[in-house]
Amino acid sequence: MEFFKDLKKGQKKFGDDISQIINFILLTIAYLFGIGLTSVFAKISGKHFLELKKEENIESYWSDLNLIKKPMKEYYRQF
Repeated sequence: MEFFKDLKKGQKKFGDDISQIINFILLTIAYLFGIGLTSVFAKISGKHFLELKKEENIESYWSDLNLIKKPMKEYYRQF
């Protein structure tokens, strides 16, 4: 009986170790494809997600959204 208890503990430890390795590999692949490819395509296309340049003669760094005010009737049944 002691053999089977130790075998169960060993298999559990082995399963935990394997799951950590597999999770690390899968998350690394997901990161490289998700973040890495997005970064590469953004650099190729010249897209900047954050405006990091500081301008000297500017009153505010808030960006204008150019929102259009709609008549109240258009807000009622949107869907």
